[in-house]
Amino acid sequence: MRSPALRHVLTHLITPLLMCLGMGLAYMGAFVHPEPNHLPVAVVGTGPKAKVFAQTIKDTAGDKLDVRTVPTRTEAVDLLKARTVTGAYVPSTRTPELLVASAASDMGATAVEKVFTPVAAEEGLPLKVTDVAEPVADDPTGQGLFFLLIAVSIGSYASVAALGAAGGTLPMRIRALLALGVSAVVGSIGALLAGPVFHLAQHDLAGIWGMAWLYSAGILLIGVGLHTFLKRWTTLTMMVLFVMLNFTSSGGLFRPELQNGFFGTLHAFWNGAGFVEGARSLLYFGSDGLSRNVWTLVVWLLAGLAVTAIAAAYERTKAAQAPAPVAASASSVAVPESPAELAQEAEEETQETVGV
Repeated sequence: MRSPALRHVLTHLITPLLMCLGMGLAYMGAFVHPEPNHLPVAVVGTGPKAKVFAQTIKDTAGDKLDVRTVPTRTEAVDLLKARTVTGAYVPSTRTPELLVASAASDMGATAVEKVFTPVAAEEGLPLKVTDVAEPVADDPTGQGLFFLLIAVSIGSYASVAALGAAGGTLPMRIRALLALGVSAVVGSIGALLAGPVFHLAQHDLAGIWGMAWLYSAGILLIGVGLHTFLKRWTTLTMMVLFVMLNFTSSGGLFRPELQNGFFGTLHAFWNGAGFVEGARSLLYFGSDGLSRNVWTLVVWLLAGLAVTAIAAAYERTKAAQAPAPVAASASSVAVPESPAELAQEAEEETQETVGV
């Protein structure tokens, strides 16, 4: 291609076009056609009639439902609060009852209601729906934590360009310390939004800040480390890791039981799921399962520290191997990029990242 300027533009268009394709595949694959996939439900009862009833539901639903029986309503409530089941049906000859926990998943509660409402209707009985764990009034659908995840994620991965590109001349240890500091600020913004601004978190705000800091620090350290190797392709990589795969598997809109196996598998260990489920545990379920989610975030933070350590070692080795500058003619020695060119490249990368 004869025009360097045109080649420069076309090269920079590759990233947004790949993002367009990736976002379409990820979001539409995860959210367009939600349906139960081994959705765990329970039937309350111990006698043969309850077991036959549960088996009939399982046979009718196939792989869409995983049905178990529990002896008491109290045990069913405990399973709901532990998020082991999504709904529990209590048979009755007068008013059958469906137990749900919409704070765990509003969409999940809706899905099990659609399953059991026709069951009660076949017996000519009204179905009573009891929500044993409701979200706060300021977040009636319980999806506010998902949008909090988006805000904290954008603040994190967009800061990678500033630290990786604009701060590329700084030693890696300085960039890593800046990443930890920026993540603390991002976590504070997240806590401010969750607490005083939108009232999603009406208690344990310090815990929300801690998880937001862990989550953000992991992203920033991974991004700063990767930038050493990927340069301007860091933006696309961060979008794949922490938007396309992350938001879709977080469980913020649909828990894994309403998605295909790919996103359900990611939900088990991805950092966005660790943040969303950890926040739910803290705010609505008495910290049940919180330690596992915190450890998920810690592992991602350790991965970020490992990536930055590898990048620091690579940069030191590369600097040590660089030949000493010698006088030579312009025709025999490649001219390095000028500070102005480096600054322009860093600004382009920053604008590209923040613009997305």
